[in-house]
Amino acid sequence: MKYKHNPKLTDNARQLRKNMTQEERHLWYDFLRNYPVRFLRQKVIDNYIVDFYCANAKLVIELDGGQHFEDDALQYDAVRTEKLTAHGLQVLRIPNNEIQENFENVCEYIDYTVCNLCKIQGEIPPPLTRSPSL
Repeated sequence: MKYKHNPKLTDNARQLRKNMTQEERHLWYDFLRNYPVRFLRQKVIDNYIVDFYCANAKLVIELDGGQHFEDDALQYDAVRTEKLTAHGLQVLRIPNNEIQENFENVCEYIDYTVCNLCKIQGEIPPPLTRSPSL
């Protein structure tokens, strides 16, 4: 499925890919980059740039730092999640501290979610071919 794309955000997304946070870098290089189901990073969908996107599972993964737990950010994230959900996507919000302190369980949770969503979409995901690097 094609999602509305705001070309004005393409350069910004490219910059975000070059300047990932420590947690984004850890999740990407130590798990998602070689995951058997393809993920993209800093994908433009509608008027947003999502941290990670899997088309097969119709899944968005957002990593949330401390600023995401302030009132204004919580409201913005709720609207953003609602708009992404309206496109038929599921949004996983993972706090940065979970990446830092509980990486293996985060990877298992993502794997479980992707496998279930792919089954719902009628796709058979390949089994996880390797354990997450810690």
